[in-house]
Amino acid sequence: MTTLRSPAGIRLDNLTLTHGRRAAVHHVSGRFAPGSLTAVVGPNGAGKTTLLRALAGLHKPDSGTIAHEGAARIALLPQLAALDRAFPIACLDVVMQGLWPRLGAFRGASAGDRILAEQALAAVGLSGFEKRPVGSLSAGQTQRLLFARLLVQDADILLLDEPFNAVDARTSADLLRLVRDWHGQGRTVVAVLHDLDLVAREFPDTLLIARDAIAWGATGDALCAANRLKARMMAEAWADDAEACAA
Repeated sequence: MTTLRSPAGIRLDNLTLTHGRRAAVHHVSGRFAPGSLTAVVGPNGAGKTTLLRALAGLHKPDSGTIAHEGAARIALLPQLAALDRAFPIACLDVVMQGLWPRLGAFRGASAGDRILAEQALAAVGLSGFEKRPVGSLSAGQTQRLLFARLLVQDADILLLDEPFNAVDARTSADLLRLVRDWHGQGRTVVAVLHDLDLVAREFPDTLLIARDAIAWGATGDALCAANRLKARMMAEAWADDAEACAA
């Protein structure tokens, strides 16, 4: 689960994304370099989750392009609230979902696949949880489970939407170690985050977005006081019924 085919990156060229006709991401250009570790930050409604979904191929651009550089195996960690924990499914089966892109719809999982899933559960501290129903897990345990699913996907590019939100400090620390490991393996990691202290401490690069890209580069430069003020002022000026720019 740790071998990469080749480094992979993503390039955006004049990317615009909307919901209906409401602007979400506006004329953004830039590059997530192969092997980079980038935080995406900005005010609520800035388009962060929409951008991540577009990078994963789940939201079609209105204009502009998203181009993959090198291998393009991509895995998305959705926000914890997006998981239906009432659905009757066991933890091992959730992890096995991460194998579907490789197995396809008609190939059954092998004994080796099951071992991979069990190893992933162990790697996130959930040994012995194979048969536990998802609905019985705490928020922290559920996030560990979703990280286990990411592990078996063995992706070159990992997209994380609020990976440390609503979980306890120990879980956050354990999952952050996995993120560091991925980065150390040369994988490209893009994470939507709110904790600017964490971003400054752990993420070398940052995209500060307020529908428009305010800054994209070294974290210390991107999160300077002037840029954060500009993002806040732009957010305060948003009109909820504003249509996407046609330019």
